[in-house]
Amino acid sequence: MNALSNASRLPAAIASRLRVPLIVAPMFGVSGVDLVTAVCRSGAIGAFPTANAGSVEELDHWLTRIEYDLTNAESIAAPHCPALFIRQPRFKDDLACLVRHKLEIVITAAGSPAAATQQLHEIGCLVFANVASLRHAETAIESGADGLILLSAGAGGHTGWANPFAFARAVRAMFDGPIILAGGITDGVSLAAIRLLGCDLACMGTCFIATRESMASDAYRQMLVDSTLDDVVLTKAFSELYANMLRPSIVAAGFDPSKLDVSLSEADAKQKLGGNKLNEGPRLKEFWSAGHSVSGVHSITSAAERVEELAVEYQAALTNWT
Repeated sequence: MNALSNASRLPAAIASRLRVPLIVAPMFGVSGVDLVTAVCRSGAIGAFPTANAGSVEELDHWLTRIEYDLTNAESIAAPHCPALFIRQPRFKDDLACLVRHKLEIVITAAGSPAAATQQLHEIGCLVFANVASLRHAETAIESGADGLILLSAGAGGHTGWANPFAFARAVRAMFDGPIILAGGITDGVSLAAIRLLGCDLACMGTCFIATRESMASDAYRQMLVDSTLDDVVLTKAFSELYANMLRPSIVAAGFDPSKLDVSLSEADAKQKLGGNKLNEGPRLKEFWSAGHSVSGVHSITSAAERVEELAVEYQAALTNWT
């Protein structure tokens, strides 16, 4: 039996290829070819930020490798899903590359999807827009987004502020398309819960950082296993936006989590962090993100094992509820 019920608002051509209602989040410095292909082969949607590829040429190479690996998989794979950040220098070139590869789904983030929807729709691509408020959701809908990814409180890295229950129900009241909930999704029971809320997919990241296919360091993976949600710090000290970061990584970098300077100027950020607050620098790589779901990370596994565990828990939760 497929993991998604007939109530799914996703196209059948996508829903039929999913074992679990899940997008594995596009994570800076973490999501790459190996993680994406492993996730897609296991029956979940694999995503990555286009900026993780060092150049447009490398992005083209990544997409070609992913397409080859998934075409030659033993069974039909789930879609892969690049994330395109609107306010980045390579935006137009990355968008053109995605159009050439005729993607099924693209995530837009950090800006209105209006700049990308027309070109992506011309190739039959679905556009899922990251939104962190009702105003963002309204703008994305007006811009032609096909689906909305709700960044709620508890998401790893750049995060939203809204309670996921209230956010999901408010957006569902004004939008009939696919809704994807991000923030604090811990396990298969959480996946079942988001379906009851009226969402079609969850977006999970933290537990997949602790997989062998991720680009995270061994130390980062182990820190996730050793941490709980009490170790997550919400701060603007390292970015223009609020982000959830791991307290132990901040301490290891020589900073006091209770005395972070959220008002760093661009000059101070460059001196202290090796970059500015908008761009990644050498020091910024020392600060590791995680969401509230870190309490559910108990071991380092393969991506396939993690999807399998979620699938078993999801089906058990559905059975118990019905």
